Amino acid sequence: MDVSRGLSQKLDLMARRHAELSDLLGQAQTGSNAALFARLSKEYAELNPVVEALQVLQELERRMEDTLELLNTPDSDIQEMAQEEREQLKGEIAQQQRAIQLLLLPKDPNDGKNIVLEIRAGTGGEEAGLFAAELFRMYGRYAELRGWRMETLSSTVTTLGGIREVIALISGSGVYSALKYESGAHRVQRVPVTEAGGRIHTSACTVAILPEADEVDVQINERDDLRIDVFRASGPGGQSVNTTDSAVRVTHLPSGLVVICQDEKSQHKNKAQAIKVLKARLYDLQQRAAHDERSKDRRDQVGSGDRSERIRTYNFPQGRVTDHRVHLTLHKLDQVLQGDLTEIVETLAAHHQAELLAKLSDGEGF
Repeated sequence: MDVSRGLSQKLDLMARRHAELSDLLGQAQTGSNAALFARLSKEYAELNPVVEALQVLQELERRMEDTLELLNTPDSDIQEMAQEEREQLKGEIAQQQRAIQLLLLPKDPNDGKNIVLEIRAGTGGEEAGLFAAELFRMYGRYAELRGWRMETLSSTVTTLGGIREVIALISGSGVYSALKYESGAHRVQRVPVTEAGGRIHTSACTVAILPEADEVDVQINERDDLRIDVFRASGPGGQSVNTTDSAVRVTHLPSGLVVICQDEKSQHKNKAQAIKVLKARLYDLQQRAAHDERSKDRRDQVGSGDRSERIRTYNFPQGRVTDHRVHLTLHKLDQVLQGDLTEIVETLAAHHQAELLAKLSDGEGF
């Protein structure tokens, strides 16, 4: 098998553990212990795809050995058939080896989670706010194309109808997996509507993609850890917005994090949404602390997720979008802003996968 020695040893250990688990699951004493049976069954199910793929590879390699022996036969017709078989098997073996490597890549535990999307206008004043609103619509349209649900949790608008800050929950299958590389600074280059001289300006917004935290991810003692303040909401939304104390400010005392939600008319709904966002931010902080301990691994990934990292430029005069991390330039700005993010999302995911495969091939394992 054309893999590193360390990887080959790991595959051998996985195969032996798989066989051991098969024996254990067949024992009566395991079946009588529900918790043990569930734990071993989960481990067996996780190993099964790798072991099955390994068995296919081993069968292909056995066929290759038989084929190579046939190349030594004096019969020219058999030699020709064996030569064709060898070329076909070489391709199948290489394909199967890659399939095994992909199965061995570390799984991101957050890939199946929903996300909290946060967009904030940065440098550029009103123009940055207008661009933030366009980014928000872009992600909303992409979510719609993917069959996801997007719910606005909180938003603050600007004078010209832009967005100073917006927080939304996007839920559906594979949301975090698709959008996790969107965190960072998004830059726009164009002539602002407020520019009388026709000069091109550069503005920026920051995007944060936070995996929605489960109860097991973050635990909060609401009585001791939170301060809840209610106040009268402001901004568009009808008369009730300004006549009821429905807006909620949640302060997490241990960390100092503050979340404000005021889009709902119900104080209880705003509180629940604010706590949901707070948990996502706390979970994000936990993950960043863990990533900092593995700083080398973090630099190897597609972007660090740092909010200050410039990841993409939207150039209106040239009608192009450039992702600086993977040097991808698309001359279809309008389509991208209409939610056509598929090529960008797939390129970023493929680049990250290639980096992980390179590490695996170098014998770094996972």
